Amino acid sequence: MNGTDVSSEVLERLTEELAVLTPEARKAARYVLENPREVGVSTVREIAEAARVKPNTVVRMARQIGFEGYGDFREPFRDDIRRNDVSFPDRARWLQGIRHSGDLGGLYADLLGAAIRNIEETFAEIDADQLQSAAEAVWSARSVYTLGVGVNNSNASNFTYLARTGMTDFHAIPRPGSTATDDLAWADQRDVLIAITCRPYRTEVVEAVNTARKQGVTVVGISDSPASPIILPAQHSFVLSVDTPQFFPSSVSTIALLETLLSFIVAVSSDEIVERVEKFHKRRHQLGLYQEEQI
Repeated sequence: MNGTDVSSEVLERLTEELAVLTPEARKAARYVLENPREVGVSTVREIAEAARVKPNTVVRMARQIGFEGYGDFREPFRDDIRRNDVSFPDRARWLQGIRHSGDLGGLYADLLGAAIRNIEETFAEIDADQLQSAAEAVWSARSVYTLGVGVNNSNASNFTYLARTGMTDFHAIPRPGSTATDDLAWADQRDVLIAITCRPYRTEVVEAVNTARKQGVTVVGISDSPASPIILPAQHSFVLSVDTPQFFPSSVSTIALLETLLSFIVAVSSDEIVERVEKFHKRRHQLGLYQEEQI
């Protein structure tokens, strides 16, 4: 845990009070000190069972260092899970703990706040010139490849689907039955790769970016850290805020960035793209793909 976290201060206070605790409370305190992540995802009964003490012993321990009860004592550790890079299973267990406590209203507020904050923090670090430069590279490319796996596969595919209404040489990779590096086999300096991955970084995305750079491909990297292995080699890079109480990285800022980038691509393109979009949707109406409104 980060030394500046509130939970670290709680652990320091617990260490200072260790000598004056009762023998049973000391057992509970030692368990907490050795397993701090368990606190944020466990009930008082679960901590008591793991420490081999009674639940009221855990409560007395919390009160000994200034908390009203176990709920207040646990809150800083839950905050760590909300903010920090803990494991997906730990986050899932934390969500289950909220359900058991009945505090779903608090979860709702946390999720909404995180979504808004992610968008604000992401776009606070991006300016219009960055977006325009990336958009011009995409528009002038011979072929554009969008790469995302796992949760980012659907984000990359949706971006490609929308782009293909006006641009013909957009390809979501990896294609079914293929690998991203194989799909980039004939890509060169005339092409662009838009790659997306967040912690824990996917190996196949990192390898594809490195392969693309060796072949002279222009890379647009989208990730959650300036130190990400796909941000460092990219000519155009965008760092996202993806924090969430959920057990996987949030896609809210990823989708918002991709939609904004696509809007910039259309803005810097030629009139030809407008004609293509119009033709694309006219064809869909002719094929009966849209339900026509009844007058």
